[in-house]
This record gives sequence, structure tokens and C-alpha cells, in this order.
Amino acid sequence: MNSEKPVLLTDDQMRSFITEGFLILKTDFPESFHQGLVEQLNEVYEQEGNPGNNLLPRIHDVKKVFKHPVVTGALTSVLGSGYTMHTHRFGHFNTKSTAGGWHKDSYWGYRKIRNHHPWWAMIMYFPQDTPAELGPTGVMPGTQNYETRVFEPDESKGEALATGSAGTFALIHYDLWHRATANVLGLPRYMLKFEFLRTQAPTAPSWACQNPMWNNPTSLHPSVHQHDAMWKETWNWLSGQVGSLADSVQADDSRLKETAFRLEDSFEPIALNAAYDLATMGSEGIQKLLQALRHDDVRKSRLAAYGLSIAGEGAVKGLVEALDEPGTETVAHAVFALGELRELSSCAVPRLVKLLKESDHPLIRYTVLEALAMIGAPSDQVVDGLIAGLQDEEVQVRFTAGLSLCRMGAAAAGAVPALVEALDDDNRYVRGHAAEALRHIGTDAAKDTLINYLFDSRWCPITTPQSPFKP
Repeated sequence: MNSEKPVLLTDDQMRSFITEGFLILKTDFPESFHQGLVEQLNEVYEQEGNPGNNLLPRIHDVKKVFKHPVVTGALTSVLGSGYTMHTHRFGHFNTKSTAGGWHKDSYWGYRKIRNHHPWWAMIMYFPQDTPAELGPTGVMPGTQNYETRVFEPDESKGEALATGSAGTFALIHYDLWHRATANVLGLPRYMLKFEFLRTQAPTAPSWACQNPMWNNPTSLHPSVHQHDAMWKETWNWLSGQVGSLADSVQADDSRLKETAFRLEDSFEPIALNAAYDLATMGSEGIQKLLQALRHDDVRKSRLAAYGLSIAGEGAVKGLVEALDEPGTETVAHAVFALGELRELSSCAVPRLVKLLKESDHPLIRYTVLEALAMIGAPSDQVVDGLIAGLQDEEVQVRFTAGLSLCRMGAAAAGAVPALVEALDDDNRYVRGHAAEALRHIGTDAAKDTLINYLFDSRWCPITTPQSPFKP
């Protein structure tokens, strides 16, 4: 972070991000800055190709972008002040005259139960003027919480474009459906994609909050489906509340049955609303969700998990019992919900650690590791489980263990020796998360280890094949 105070988002901007999954914002660098940045990009791409994960050290001025107060303010508002930049970053270069396909970014080919709460976000930065004809990123507003495509047959209907002058960027929820649009001008178009992670659950609003009560934004994109309970719960979660909608209504039997019926709907927005509504209906609603959690249809089980993940302490006992189910997806969804309930699930930690040792399915093991760090306590048991995860044979389990240790801070001091070993892992993201974990642990031993590692692997940003060593 630079010394300039971050420009935090307003209440209405946060409401738009919650409902639509993105914001289009702009830095105020002078035109000369972006001209120089594009020149650097042109030189590197022409002479060396795409630098991939080395985009930041190779293109020196990109560092200034992510210290700009509008950028740091946007990220702080959505991810909290302790956010971290992920090791993966990519400079997209587009001259294609046809649009790309709609997609959600993967977790580098790995499976993951996607969080509705904003634990991850992306910034897509445009260093040149980017009108619609130059092929900006297109996003489908409000689709960040859908696994399925619920778009109109005409794919461009409802699409929002990240157009603007040089310095414009899209801040998006990591799971928003998006694509590259057609560059009909055929001129070079760069988009610099960086990913960011929340390292701490929110305890209070991290934006410029003036009104703590949820209200719909002043304007809502017409293609966005209404999700009142989900939006309110996300706002409350970002404000530091857990299980804030639990027991909020007294539902009669007919309403329970009708809502449970909607959970079976094939149109995901309707079924998703039903899951959130059942979470507000006390013990009877929780029982309906627990029944659906055990459904053979993975989609229905996943939707039930989203409802249970916000249903409060009353859901914990049933979720722990579901850990003994034979179905892999049922168990993974139960673990996911326990993690999202955070400290309310602390009683489940011994059972989760036991499950980590017993399960032969990677999906369950890495979901447990993420959940353990979200729950956080008892910290000694959590950290022991995460250390074991660093030594797992499956790369995504190790990958998740390193990320989860970032979230434990100084409480994970005992993991430093295992993190030292992880710095030599074959996978670049395991190594990257191990380094991040050492930074967040912050003890003298962790910092010394990290400094030595960074010096040994230090990168010279001006060394190229054309200039390998000369001054």
C-alpha cells in the first residue's frame, strides 16, 4: 500500500457490487503514464511473449497501478485491509474479431465450492482507451452466485462492458460470468488481470459506511434477478455479522412446503432464493435444508449447503452429523457450510481434523482445510490440520493448506518448518501461498525464512534475453 489514503467505496457502490458482482472504476494517472505502460507492454510482448505470472516484476509501472488509492480503496472495501495479491496474474492481449466464450475463472483447473461471500475478487485493468469496438471484457451482471448460465439466448442481452479511457478497471467478484468481446478494430488491446484474496473474515464494514442498514442500490441492472435475502445477508456478513438471518421469520407449514418445493426448481435463481428463505425459517427450515443436503442431485445438495451456511448456530449439529454420510458431495457441502459459519462451528473442529485424516477424497480434504481456517479455533488443532495438509500427496490440498495458513496469522507460528519445505514444492502456487503464509504469520522466524527465500529467488526486472547481464 502507498502512503495515500485509500479511496473507499460508498454504501451505494457496495450495494451495486453485492447485487451485480462488479464495479467499473477509474484511476487518475496522467495520459503519459499509460502511454509509457503500453510501450513497456508492447516491447515485452513483442520480444519475449506474454510474461504470465511475472507480469508484475517485468512491467515495472504495473506496481504503481496497484498502489493507486482508488485501487487500494476498492480492494480494501470488498476484501478488508489485510487482502493479498495472488501469485497468479496474466496480461490478456486481444486482437480477435470474434467474442470469447462465457466462463467463470477456474481455480487453475481445480474444483472448488464457490463462496457467495466475497473471499476473492479480480481486477481487470485497461491501460489504453477501450471503447466497445476494441473488445473490452464483458460481464453478466448478478451472475456471480450461479453455477449455471441463466442468460438470454441472445448472449449480448444484458451484458455490461468495461469500456472507458485509459486507467479504467473492472473490480469483479471472482465467480462472475464474463468473456472477452469482439475487437472489431483489430488494434492491440491489453487487459491486465490480477487476483486478490481476503485473509480475514470481516468484523466491521471496511468501506465508507454511512448507513448500516441494507437497502437495494439506487439503480439495478435490468437483467439482474431479485435476491433480497441473499443480498441482505451478504451486506450483513461484510459488516461483521454471522448467521444474521437465522430465525428471522416464523413460517407456517404451508409456507415451508411451498419454499421447499421451490428448492427443486430447475431455474437456479428461484431455487437459490428458496435455499436462503429456508435458512430464515428456524429449525423447520434447517431440517428441510438438511434433507436436501443429502439429495442425490449434486445441484440440490449444493444449494442446500448455501442455505445452511447462513442459517446460524442451529444448523451446526445437523451439519456435523452429515459428515458421516457416504456421499462425497454431501460431506463436502456440509464441510463448506460449517466453514462459512466460522466461529459458530468451533465445536466441529475435532471432527473435521479427524475427517481430514480419514478421507481418501481430495475434494473433502481441501474443503476441510479451507473450513478449518475460516473457523479458526481452537487454533492449535486447526494449525495441526493445516500442517498435515501441506504434506498431502494432492497438489490442491497443499495449495489450500498454504492459503489457509495465511488466514491464521501469528497463531500458525508452529507451521513455519513445514512452510519452509513447501517453498520447494513442485507447484508454483503452493510455493506462492507458502511465502504469503510466512508473511502473514509475521514472527521473526517466519520473516527471516521469507527474506532468505526471496533473496535466493530474487528477480531482476531488466534482465532479458537481449540484455542478460550488462549494466
